[in-house]
Amino acid sequence: MPDLQVGRAGITMEDTLLIGRVARAHGNKGEVIVNLETDFPEARFAAGREVIVEQGGRTGRRRIVAARFHQGRPVIALEGVETMNDAEALAGAELKIGADAAGELPPNTYYRHDLIGCEVRDTSDRVVGPVTAVEGPMDRCHLVVAGARGEVLIPMVAGICVKVDPTARIIDPPEGLIDVNERSGRTSGSE
Repeated sequence: MPDLQVGRAGITMEDTLLIGRVARAHGNKGEVIVNLETDFPEARFAAGREVIVEQGGRTGRRRIVAARFHQGRPVIALEGVETMNDAEALAGAELKIGADAAGELPPNTYYRHDLIGCEVRDTSDRVVGPVTAVEGPMDRCHLVVAGARGEVLIPMVAGICVKVDPTARIIDPPEGLIDVNERSGRTSGSE
């Protein structure tokens, strides 16, 4: 398998969107199974689409030469990945696309990077803090907010994040959610 290029090859983090992570090899012909990080798997993993592969500080581009879905996850063949050993070497790699290739989102949907830096307020207009990260898989993700007394984790669900727009993030947290998280003394990077 050809090596990935060392460095970012002119690509910056702001220019890319994570669409999946290689879980493991599938079969003996160089295919890989992908854990999804996109709401648009059929479009993102279509044959002929180019993806950016990032792994261990190395970045490269590969074309998807074949794609199908098995148990809800894409099984893809990438150009230059011919054997099971080649595919196994990609385990854990992040698959991304250029932000300019992402296209328009449907109303009321947002990319994770759209939420970073946004100020979160509760329904009584109290400032909780800015969003510093969005963590977790799509179906269970949460906002990481820099609260006054530490990191606050807020589940990204409709019943709590009641309003999301380009200028305001308003939440309706269950009683005690903010206080419990702030008192925990979490700081960025702790688990």
